[in-house]
Amino acid sequence: MNTAESADALIEAGWREVREDGRLRPELVEAAYAEPRLQQLFPWTGMGELHFSRCTEIPFTWDVPYIEPVVGGTYRVSGPSRSETVGPAATAHEAVAMVVDRLPPGTGPAFVGNRHEFVASQAKHDIRE
Repeated sequence: MNTAESADALIEAGWREVREDGRLRPELVEAAYAEPRLQQLFPWTGMGELHFSRCTEIPFTWDVPYIEPVVGGTYRVSGPSRSETVGPAATAHEAVAMVVDRLPPGTGPAFVGNRHEFVASQAKHDIRE
Protein backbone atom coordinates (compact mmCIF):
# COMPACT_ATOMS: atom_id res chain seq x y z
CA MET A 1 0.00 0.00 0.00
CA ASN A 2 1.45 3.40 -0.90
CA THR A 3 1.39 6.36 1.45
CA ALA A 4 -1.64 7.98 -0.21
CA GLU A 5 -3.62 4.73 0.00
CA SER A 6 -2.52 4.28 3.60
CA ALA A 7 -3.56 7.84 4.50
CA ASP A 8 -6.93 7.39 2.80
CA ALA A 9 -7.56 4.14 4.68
CA LEU A 10 -6.58 5.62 8.03
CA ILE A 11 -8.67 8.75 7.51
CA GLU A 12 -11.70 6.73 6.43
CA ALA A 13 -11.30 4.49 9.48
CA GLY A 14 -11.23 7.60 11.67
CA TRP A 15 -14.47 8.88 10.15
CA ARG A 16 -16.07 5.46 10.58
CA GLU A 17 -15.07 5.43 14.25
CA VAL A 18 -16.45 8.94 14.86
CA ARG A 19 -19.73 7.93 13.18
CA GLU A 20 -20.04 4.71 15.16
CA ASP A 21 -19.12 6.00 18.62
CA GLY A 22 -22.40 7.95 18.85
CA ARG A 23 -21.08 10.80 20.99
CA LEU A 24 -21.80 13.48 18.39
CA ARG A 25 -24.94 14.53 16.59
CA PRO A 26 -25.13 12.61 13.31
CA GLU A 27 -25.96 15.79 11.37
CA LEU A 28 -22.67 17.35 12.53
CA VAL A 29 -20.58 14.36 11.56
CA GLU A 30 -22.29 14.08 8.18
CA ALA A 31 -21.98 17.82 7.44
CA ALA A 32 -18.25 17.70 8.24
CA TYR A 33 -17.72 14.54 6.20
CA ALA A 34 -19.57 16.07 3.22
CA GLU A 35 -17.04 18.93 3.12
CA PRO A 36 -14.09 17.70 0.99
CA ARG A 37 -11.54 19.86 2.82
CA LEU A 38 -12.53 18.35 6.17
CA GLN A 39 -13.10 14.84 4.83
CA GLN A 40 -9.37 14.63 4.05
CA LEU A 41 -8.42 15.39 7.66
CA PHE A 42 -8.34 12.89 10.52
CA PRO A 43 -11.39 13.35 12.77
CA TRP A 44 -11.43 12.69 16.48
CA THR A 45 -13.68 13.41 19.41
CA GLY A 46 -12.86 14.72 22.84
CA MET A 47 -15.03 16.32 25.50
CA GLY A 48 -18.06 16.02 23.20
CA GLU A 49 -16.32 18.03 20.45
CA LEU A 50 -15.45 17.21 16.85
CA HIS A 51 -11.79 17.86 16.12
CA PHE A 52 -9.82 17.68 12.88
CA SER A 53 -6.14 16.74 12.72
CA ARG A 54 -3.65 17.20 9.91
CA CYS A 55 -2.01 13.93 10.99
CA THR A 56 -3.36 10.43 11.65
CA GLU A 57 -1.75 9.51 14.98
CA ILE A 58 -1.63 10.78 18.56
CA PRO A 59 -0.46 13.36 19.39
CA PHE A 60 -2.71 15.07 16.86
CA THR A 61 -2.23 18.56 15.47
CA TRP A 62 -4.05 21.43 17.20
CA ASP A 63 -4.06 23.97 14.39
CA VAL A 64 -7.63 23.55 13.10
CA PRO A 65 -10.72 24.93 14.88
CA TYR A 66 -13.14 22.40 16.40
CA ILE A 67 -16.91 22.19 16.81
CA GLU A 68 -18.82 21.74 20.05
CA PRO A 69 -22.54 20.92 20.07
CA VAL A 70 -24.47 23.24 22.38
CA VAL A 71 -27.73 22.56 24.22
CA GLY A 72 -30.68 23.51 22.06
CA GLY A 73 -29.29 22.14 18.80
CA THR A 74 -26.77 24.87 17.99
CA TYR A 75 -22.98 24.77 17.87
CA ARG A 76 -19.92 26.68 19.02
CA VAL A 77 -16.74 26.82 16.97
CA SER A 78 -13.55 27.33 18.93
CA GLY A 79 -9.86 27.04 18.51
CA PRO A 80 -7.56 26.03 17.39
CA SER A 81 -6.52 26.51 21.05
CA ARG A 82 -8.94 26.09 23.94
CA SER A 83 -8.60 29.80 24.75
CA GLU A 84 -9.86 30.92 21.32
CA THR A 85 -13.52 31.22 20.40
CA VAL A 86 -14.58 31.65 16.78
CA GLY A 87 -18.28 32.02 17.50
CA PRO A 88 -21.74 30.45 17.60
CA ALA A 89 -23.30 28.63 14.68
CA ALA A 90 -27.01 27.96 14.25
CA THR A 91 -26.52 24.81 12.16
CA ALA A 92 -23.97 22.07 11.60
CA HIS A 93 -23.35 23.35 8.06
CA GLU A 94 -22.66 26.85 9.36
CA ALA A 95 -20.21 25.47 11.94
CA VAL A 96 -18.43 23.43 9.25
CA ALA A 97 -18.14 26.52 7.03
CA MET A 98 -16.59 28.46 9.92
CA VAL A 99 -13.94 25.76 10.37
CA VAL A 100 -13.19 25.58 6.63
CA ASP A 101 -12.75 29.37 6.50
CA ARG A 102 -10.04 29.05 9.15
CA LEU A 103 -8.04 26.09 7.85
CA PRO A 104 -4.28 26.67 7.92
CA PRO A 105 -2.77 27.60 4.55
CA GLY A 106 -1.77 24.57 2.51
CA THR A 107 -3.99 22.16 4.43
CA GLY A 108 -4.10 18.95 2.47
CA PRO A 109 -4.74 15.29 3.19
CA ALA A 110 -3.74 14.19 6.67
CA PHE A 111 -0.13 13.12 7.10
CA VAL A 112 0.47 9.49 8.11
CA GLY A 113 2.15 9.83 11.48
CA ASN A 114 1.94 12.04 14.56
CA ARG A 115 2.22 15.80 15.09
CA HIS A 116 5.97 15.70 15.68
CA GLU A 117 6.60 13.74 12.48
CA PHE A 118 4.24 16.06 10.58
CA VAL A 119 6.09 19.17 11.79
CA ALA A 120 9.45 17.61 10.88
CA SER A 121 8.11 16.71 7.43
CA GLN A 122 6.84 20.26 6.91
CA ALA A 123 10.22 21.68 7.94
CA LYS A 124 12.00 19.45 5.40
CA HIS A 125 9.52 20.52 2.73
CA ASP A 126 10.09 24.22 3.55
CA ILE A 127 13.87 23.81 3.32
CA ARG A 128 13.60 22.24 -0.15
CA GLU A 129 11.51 25.09 -1.54
